Amino acid sequence: MQLTDISAFFCPTRIHMGVGAHARIADILRAHGCKRLFLAVDAALLQGDFYGRIRALLEAEGVSAVVYSDIEPDPSAATVERAFAACKAHQADMLLAIGGGSTMDVAKAVAILGTNGGRIHDYEGIERFSVPPLPLIAIPTTAGTGSEVSGSCVITDTQRNLKMSIRHAALNPARVAILDPLALCSMPAHVAAHSGLDAFVHAFESYISRQANPITDAVNLHALRLIAGGIRPFVANRGNLQAGLDMLCGSALAGIAFGQTGLGNVHCMARFVGAFFHLSHGLSNALCLPHVARFNLQADPGKFARIAQAMGCHVDGLEELQAAARAVQAIDALCADLGIPPRLRDAGVDEARLAEMAELCGKADYNRWNPRHTTAADFLALFLAAY
Repeated sequence: MQLTDISAFFCPTRIHMGVGAHARIADILRAHGCKRLFLAVDAALLQGDFYGRIRALLEAEGVSAVVYSDIEPDPSAATVERAFAACKAHQADMLLAIGGGSTMDVAKAVAILGTNGGRIHDYEGIERFSVPPLPLIAIPTTAGTGSEVSGSCVITDTQRNLKMSIRHAALNPARVAILDPLALCSMPAHVAAHSGLDAFVHAFESYISRQANPITDAVNLHALRLIAGGIRPFVANRGNLQAGLDMLCGSALAGIAFGQTGLGNVHCMARFVGAFFHLSHGLSNALCLPHVARFNLQADPGKFARIAQAMGCHVDGLEELQAAARAVQAIDALCADLGIPPRLRDAGVDEARLAEMAELCGKADYNRWNPRHTTAADFLALFLAAY
């Protein structure tokens, strides 16, 4: 950040964190006087212990809940319309989302429509609605997206074949985030690895972003420490509650920051890898991460050296570039330890599509955020290196 730059930082979401933090729902519902609740939940959680705890809590509070679980990855506007119809029919005055980023995005969209009406398409863009959304409690069951603290949601318009980004600061004050590692215990190991690396990439790219500032730097460095230190034991055992809490807090910190700094080439490339080859967002990020890290290192070796320290590397006495290189080595080791395929081809990516994806990346204009200027030719070289 230059002396002449003007920057800002904003995070009004109230966060409750710790083992058993979900019990705070009772106090929150009472404070809002909630009697009729719309409950969006991942279908895979419906038979689980954590969801059973939530239902018992709602029953004890005398809160009537309508449950909506028909939510696909990258949820569509049609899903939002069906969910909103259920919410409206129930006359819900508050929402609770339990799940990953897709579930939380649907809940956010329904909260907007609940007070503003219309279709979710009407609010595509930045600050396109004027009435605060319905109050929303978000409980992440993956430690990756940071959606529980971000002021945005992404909904797919299947007719135009594009993802609509709806961003508004008012999405934050209406929300409470609950970070409870008990919600993570049933997550499969590969989902824990992919979502955890998604959170790592959020913190990594936000930290080296051209839009970073001293506050986001502090937030992201601690996020990197928590995630790098917790992800291996967490993937090995999702019942490790300390590691789970570290992952949740690291993911939330990164989610707070990247909404203000933007992201870089990893996310740019992963957008098209995931869309073209139907790979999860976290896996798509992980496949691209080591190659983009090498490419970006020379743009800010000082920050890469601090990333190495945050990841637990010993860099005392090393020249700055040597210390910076340790960060890339640590990222390579992290991806290998978590079972990420070493090459795009190993994940089913077709070499014939690389040039097309590189052209799309070049047009996406991530140079606003990525620390090293990147052309379409650079993206092709990155894809070929990853392939």
